[in-house]
Amino acid sequence: MEATVLETMRTTLRGPIVGPQDSDYDRARTIYNAMIDTCPAAIVRCADAADVIAAIGLIREAGAEAAVLGGGHSGPGLCLVEGGVTIDLSPMRWVRVDPDARTAEVGGGSLMGDMDHATHAFGLAAPSGIVSTTGIGGLTLGGGHGHLTRRYGLTVDSLLAADVILADGTQVTASETRNSDLFWALRGGGGNFGAVTSFTYRLHPVHTVGVGITAWPIDAVPEVLRWYRDFLPQAPEDLSGFFANMVIPPGPPFPEEIHGRKMCAVVWCYTGDPDELEDVLAPVSEPGRPAFHFTSPMPYPMLQSMFDDLIPAGLQWYWRGDFFDRITDEAIDVHHKYGSEIPTDLSTMHLYPIDGAVHRVGSDETAWSYRNATWSGVFAGIDPDPANAATIRQWCVDYWEELHPYSMGGSYVNFIGADESEDRVQATYGDHYERLAQVKATYDPDNFFHANQNIRPARTP
Repeated sequence: MEATVLETMRTTLRGPIVGPQDSDYDRARTIYNAMIDTCPAAIVRCADAADVIAAIGLIREAGAEAAVLGGGHSGPGLCLVEGGVTIDLSPMRWVRVDPDARTAEVGGGSLMGDMDHATHAFGLAAPSGIVSTTGIGGLTLGGGHGHLTRRYGLTVDSLLAADVILADGTQVTASETRNSDLFWALRGGGGNFGAVTSFTYRLHPVHTVGVGITAWPIDAVPEVLRWYRDFLPQAPEDLSGFFANMVIPPGPPFPEEIHGRKMCAVVWCYTGDPDELEDVLAPVSEPGRPAFHFTSPMPYPMLQSMFDDLIPAGLQWYWRGDFFDRITDEAIDVHHKYGSEIPTDLSTMHLYPIDGAVHRVGSDETAWSYRNATWSGVFAGIDPDPANAATIRQWCVDYWEELHPYSMGGSYVNFIGADESEDRVQATYGDHYERLAQVKATYDPDNFFHANQNIRPARTP
């Protein structure tokens, strides 16, 4: 990018512009996944919506490619484009809670923990993910699932409105009554339609939750998964629990004798009376005596940040995902095989439950197209050492390829890797893809916002 363009940006925008000659350039282009080493021409740190509007206009005039960065948790690094311009929303971190209306307005650069902190003061929360440093924008636009999903649905099921800067630089509000086609597409369609500068969410009563972790030896995977697949869908919706193949980390609450051991586990969250959790979890011994079982009442934001220190920014990441409507015996054999072969201490596989309230939303009400799925799986290779990047990637790919025949064909869009084909994006949206392509043609006909799991605009006859 020509120096004159960068200078124009610096004199036009309130927020700072970081280019390759600036001392903080390397820090500005560093995101959560250290496997990503992309060098944009500039990072535009937008102070407000006016900056986003100006940035889009200048990027278009320069004929540059654009990407949008919120929390920077994009596994495939889609918030950066080589030689392009990153529209960085991270300065726009703010939350305004209306406790009487039970709503929250959240800035487009906010992190999940920002919203949890602000809403918790009023005994309220919105469904989101499981790591508090996740950007609320990317999480929401992909659909969003986590500990509260069985009880209160996906993140997008609590989305009431969004302020969006479109590719032509105009700002619109999307809701059920304004630009409803765009609102439909934003709820699961990813970052394809514009830069979202604020979200408005419906909040739900959540304060102190019951938290549990139950772990069994890795050889117990067949018995535990057969029990889990029957137990959880029949359990009260106040109870959620994601299944994991993992290596036990060295630290509390785990006792020293199981540190570093490969195990299968379930991380529980109970939104009912925390004193009831032990009774609700009494069946955990049915598949075999656990090697570890821990329960405790916990403020909801504490649960949300439980994994932050275990998987901080700066690690090598590779992931893939799939949706499942059932856990077959054949799939259990695959989980047992690859759980026994976890390549590094942080690598893991999670099955997140997405039933309950999710299934009560009509399949066509939002762009999320797998309302009949029961679990969202992710295969995550994680390690601090770049020398292990190929190893963790191969474990994920092999695991995914062997399990994929037992999946529903598509994936949570935020779990699709950068090296996966366009067919995977289409499979993820299924019957909704053509409708999304039409919305894309309406709001971004030139595909300006294409640094994402891209939906190409429909061609007009």
